[in-house]
Amino acid sequence: MTTKAEGPGSRDPARAGAAGHGGQRTPIVWQVLSALLLLAMGGIHLALVFQWASGLLGVLFVLNAIGGLVLAIAMLAARRRLLRLASSLSLVFMAGTLLALVLALTVGPFGITERLSTPLVVPTLVVESIGTVVLAITTALMFRMRREA
Repeated sequence: MTTKAEGPGSRDPARAGAAGHGGQRTPIVWQVLSALLLLAMGGIHLALVFQWASGLLGVLFVLNAIGGLVLAIAMLAARRRLLRLASSLSLVFMAGTLLALVLALTVGPFGITERLSTPLVVPTLVVESIGTVVLAITTALMFRMRREA
């Protein structure tokens, strides 16, 4: 007696999720990791407000913390089209914050300058760099899910 090999379109429940529907699963791990990195970035900026940042920079840091919190919640709560929007906005937000720090370390736009020796600059560079990469992957996965659905 010969057995027939069954492909991904098989009605066998043991094989149904292996290839046919695996790409359509929500990448929740990437969403949670993205949310945690957004919270870490916002938390660092809020800590800097309490340590030394004041004036316009302090206001911008508070707004950054609020934005990070809102986007982290959106990364966990949004579904489908709104999740693509949330991940795209989060990527732009994280990359923009990283760019602002790099500019402050190099050319000092608007008279705002930073040094690597300033408290939390190096951890901020690490969190925002990793966050940008993770959010780029998350955003790509969200748009890929749309094409596969």
